[in-house]
Amino acid sequence: MRNLTLLTDFYELTMMNGYFEKGKNDEVAVFDVFFRQNSLITYSIAAGLEQVIEYLENLHFTKEDIEYLQSLKTFSPKFLKFLEDFKFTGDVYSVPEGTFVFPNEPILTIHANILEAQLVEAAILNIINHQTLIASKSAKVCYVAKGDKVMEFGLRRAQGPDAGIYGARAAMIGGCSSTSNVLAGKNFNVPVSGTQAHSWIMDFPTELDAFRAYADVYPDGAMFLVDTYDTLGSGVPNAIKVFDELVAKGHKPIGIRIDSGDLAYLTKQARKMLDKAGYKYTKICASGDLDERLISSLKSQGACIDLWGVGTKLITSADMPALGGVYKLVALKEGDGYTPKIKISNNTAKITNPGFKSLYRIYTNDGMAFADLIALHDEVIDPNKPITLTHPVDRWKQTTFNPGEYSVRRLNVKVMENGKRIVELPTLNKICAYCEKEKATFWDEYKRLDYPHIYKVDLSDNLWNLKDSMIEAVRSSANK
Repeated sequence: MRNLTLLTDFYELTMMNGYFEKGKNDEVAVFDVFFRQNSLITYSIAAGLEQVIEYLENLHFTKEDIEYLQSLKTFSPKFLKFLEDFKFTGDVYSVPEGTFVFPNEPILTIHANILEAQLVEAAILNIINHQTLIASKSAKVCYVAKGDKVMEFGLRRAQGPDAGIYGARAAMIGGCSSTSNVLAGKNFNVPVSGTQAHSWIMDFPTELDAFRAYADVYPDGAMFLVDTYDTLGSGVPNAIKVFDELVAKGHKPIGIRIDSGDLAYLTKQARKMLDKAGYKYTKICASGDLDERLISSLKSQGACIDLWGVGTKLITSADMPALGGVYKLVALKEGDGYTPKIKISNNTAKITNPGFKSLYRIYTNDGMAFADLIALHDEVIDPNKPITLTHPVDRWKQTTFNPGEYSVRRLNVKVMENGKRIVELPTLNKICAYCEKEKATFWDEYKRLDYPHIYKVDLSDNLWNLKDSMIEAVRSSANK
């Protein structure tokens, strides 16, 4: 396992050194990871927790790390000596990977010594921001595919090996059925898939020769790439010829792939040709700069596509290349309690929710998600009592459920204690299955691409009152 301890921003280390020099070694802080609303975020799929835990468990400074930091002539000798035995000893609370999450929700919380909590900010954001972003993009792509299989084809366009490997992992969480990335397939035990290269077609004297050669090597895996020269003029007819030869030998062809051109027109015409030739059971795979918008459009045009190979725009989340997750101090532990902290801004969207918090999901009796509730950590949500949800800004907007009208599930649970994992992390396949169950609890109105219904993320009365009083106290202090 790689040591990622120095995968951090320089100021994290200077802040650590500052805390150390000011004698704050024993101060315990609480930091939340969350993302803010923007025009493209309707929901997200939490991902990356497994890699965060692995990073935290392996946190340590090597001799070479400390020598490098010494060479920067920024850190005190005592601090560098302190780093020799440094490790993460804190607690982590998190929602499960594959959970639907929304703006301003604490999807991961670090409860640790202030030095430890400060150091890990950049790496945790790097991991969570990336995988949550790609899982969310994948979920949208798979949603508009309406049950068709979506294959993640993005490795060659990912921003480096890690983005390709962990982007594939996240895409699987979001709903993709397979990945072209063989290393990701091996590492995470998920299906790998692929078809045929244009170079194979061009390497042989003719397209027909290329198809026959491929069928000779893979007689039970025949999916031919038909758009190298002329999709309808030669590609599909040659594929049908080789299909006939395969069937005569007792094999069953899989289908064709089209990677360019007017996919709506070409697939409809290709489907007619395949059906007329007796190959109604064969599949048509489409690829080529696809995303959820284009897939939705092709669906509306009646394109005859069974499989979708989605690469560049998925693995890079092309329309929103960064999630924008942040890591904010929300409380300091003092004795047996916590002193809440709040960040104030002229931009109301950047005012944080203070305090050590819990996150709950409220379900109506039909099993569908109604709203999420952010509460203080010591609040107990008792389904045998009425529950009131309060709008995070407008106090008058409230919803009250009486006992028997709702059920509740806590989303963020402790996954690490004293620096050690205390839960068994699920396999990627189990995370994917969990995410599919999550999707089923949200109405399509929340998941549609255009003008989706805004899911409620409300505050408990106690948290709302705490936040309001802290804002008012800051205003009063500023006016003195």
